[in-house]
Amino acid sequence: MSGWRWGFLLLVYAALILKTGAVEHGRTQPTERISGSAGDVLEDDPVGRLKVFVYELPSKYNKKILQKDPRCLNHMFAAEIFMHRFLLSSPVRTLNPEEADWFYTPVYTTCDLTPNGLPLPFKSPRMMRSAIQLISSNWPYWNRTEGADHFFVVPHDFGACFHYQEEKAIERGILPLLQRATLVQTFGQRNHVCLNEGSITIPPYAPPQKMQTHLIPEKTPRSIFVYFRGLFYDVGNDPEGGYYARGARAAVWENFKDNPLFDISTEHPTTYYEDMQRAVFCLCPLGWAPWSPRLVEAVIFGCIPVIIADDIVLPFADAIPWEEIGVFLDEKDVPNLDTILTSIPLDVILRKQRLLANPSMKQAMLFPQPAQPGDAFHQVLNGLARKLPHEKSIYLKPGEKILNWTAGPVGDLKPW
Repeated sequence: MSGWRWGFLLLVYAALILKTGAVEHGRTQPTERISGSAGDVLEDDPVGRLKVFVYELPSKYNKKILQKDPRCLNHMFAAEIFMHRFLLSSPVRTLNPEEADWFYTPVYTTCDLTPNGLPLPFKSPRMMRSAIQLISSNWPYWNRTEGADHFFVVPHDFGACFHYQEEKAIERGILPLLQRATLVQTFGQRNHVCLNEGSITIPPYAPPQKMQTHLIPEKTPRSIFVYFRGLFYDVGNDPEGGYYARGARAAVWENFKDNPLFDISTEHPTTYYEDMQRAVFCLCPLGWAPWSPRLVEAVIFGCIPVIIADDIVLPFADAIPWEEIGVFLDEKDVPNLDTILTSIPLDVILRKQRLLANPSMKQAMLFPQPAQPGDAFHQVLNGLARKLPHEKSIYLKPGEKILNWTAGPVGDLKPW
């Protein structure tokens, strides 16, 4: 790019930094109320709007798995564990299944970890089938609807498809026994076999206390225009960068590694969280992975997320107006990222920052312990409440069967 063009961009960059500081003369940054397609619902209280019955399963499905590997409490899919703990003491819990609106089965399907701490999904289908066989044999409620009034937390890469490679996940499809249930998952992509209509997409788990300790004064100027830290290539499995994040990360690196507007690197400095709070835009080249913690981090730290992921479904999409908060970029348009970002009007940037500054937005992205009003736990319950009342058509006639218990790969049918 010519020198005059770079000079122009740097002038634009300087103007944005001067005008998008978190405060002006020590005054706290103004916020703006958030309203999604479901209305002003982020601050709704689910208590009194639904009742949930929690199945009591043998500890081999949950607690013993966690005891074997406590690292499960800290990885990005830990929401399945904390959701269970939350529901056990939640006011929406009922001990009388006859009055329940929803039924929850606590199965920790992402707690089988490699030495490096990565979840292995290979046992998950058999584990889930075993749990469903158990509840269908010991309680009458599954058989009334074949799971249509049940929800399951399945926060793996491709949810209930139970595989970390997209090609294999598509081939497997959602576990047949979960086809009628509501799935609470971090994966979300429109027109994808691993996302059922009516699923609730949630943020990945990010340790709230860890981020809280890295907050810097609001008056700190945003002196970084575009920020990103992370891998650009999966060298071991995809050295050319075509598969990893669908090539979005590789394209960012190749196009902008020498661009002075971009602070991008594979290094993860100790000031990572602080740097995000100094940035106007934070890149989220998610590809097929909407569960990236970077999205959560950007929201918490008020950095406008630049979402590079075609057809993505983001967390609590009916409650959070992501189009107004972030910047969406088609994967094919990555080479024009600098032009696109420097062309955004200043008033648009300032409004996005006001929306991001709303405490309810930040609260909705976190799973704190103990739970707090408006947090991600409550947003899941709000999402379930908005699905009520159940349609009468979900209840099966005597003797009626819809699901095929012998469908799916042969390996999934083996006992667990």
